[in-house]
Amino acid sequence: MPRNYENQSPTAYQRRSHLTQDDDWIRNFLTEATVGHIATSSDGQPFVNPTSFWYDQENHQIVFHSNVAGRVRSNIESNPKVSLEASELGKLLPSNVALEFSLQFRSVVVFGEARLVTDPDEARRLLYGLIGKYFPTMTVGKEYREITDKELRATSIYAIQIEAWSGKENWADRADQSDEWPALDEKWFE
Repeated sequence: MPRNYENQSPTAYQRRSHLTQDDDWIRNFLTEATVGHIATSSDGQPFVNPTSFWYDQENHQIVFHSNVAGRVRSNIESNPKVSLEASELGKLLPSNVALEFSLQFRSVVVFGEARLVTDPDEARRLLYGLIGKYFPTMTVGKEYREITDKELRATSIYAIQIEAWSGKENWADRADQSDEWPALDEKWFE
């Protein structure tokens, strides 16, 4: 029988809780992860979009951007509740038991409310933070020009105030195996 999650935190009742990671691990992962998937919804229809993002540690928020006109902005304006997922995949982990096949992974899911950043100074600061994550050795005014007002009007910048998050890591060398079935050949683990 499925568990009732109504009126619970989105991180309640973690399955395989021994894989759950602490806040420091989550912060480090979000700092390094390169692609996130932002989940929005409209009229009961969920949407997921890949995005670059920056974890603004000082303000405990996730920063990303999208086009000024499009589904992401429309969805957030009608329902600011969002989540962001970022993950890293390792090797596939075969087993001699169907339900034990697995894969190595590290992942974080963030829950919160997104707001459209409208203050030009804040928008610039957040966009420079986003650029700095991916291009840390480049300097505004040296390798690239400053963000113009026209460019700010052509993009939507969002800040997700983090309400809850969850991080997991399964980096086992092998998936569980059964003694009740012949062992897999070593070739499956290369």
